[in-house]
Amino acid sequence: MDSVLREHIEKIVPLTDEEFVYVRSHFSTKKYKKHQFVIQAGETVHYAYFVVSGLLKLVHTDASGKEHIVAFAMEDWWESDFKALYNQEKASMSLICLEDTELFCIAVDDYKKLCAGMHKMEHFFLEKANGGHIGSQQRILSLITSNAKERYEQLLERYPSLFQRVPKSMLASYLGVSRETLSRLSN
Repeated sequence: MDSVLREHIEKIVPLTDEEFVYVRSHFSTKKYKKHQFVIQAGETVHYAYFVVSGLLKLVHTDASGKEHIVAFAMEDWWESDFKALYNQEKASMSLICLEDTELFCIAVDDYKKLCAGMHKMEHFFLEKANGGHIGSQQRILSLITSNAKERYEQLLERYPSLFQRVPKSMLASYLGVSRETLSRLSN
């Protein structure tokens, strides 16, 4: 499992063996079963998570009880309720396993310590954050400028494996369409 983390980091910055040992000491690992909550809305968020294996969904439940899927997270992705984590607030979203999942976890204090003490890791986390911001902006633009068919095609092009791993009802929620509309779009 450690090799997965090292390979992920080294896509951006090279690490010596000693540097990786130091970096790895700031992470813990956790395993979850399908349907388990990693983060539950209303609770304190302790970690940012790197997905080694499995699939998760980040959801916001509105006042009427309707679940809105904000994001999916699969292997090689990072996820958390970042606002709650960094502002030390209660979570407004839940992170739920759609498959059995293995994660690396890093607490905010360890993240800050790594960034302050190791320029390479500060650069790594900046690159990951920038990628996340770009992805969020693309999703927002897609939601406000594209019709349902275009959003469906964009999702299929960017993340084709999701269509084999996620039920159509969840894909519909993520795309902001009904299950029936998604069925029409996929024909």
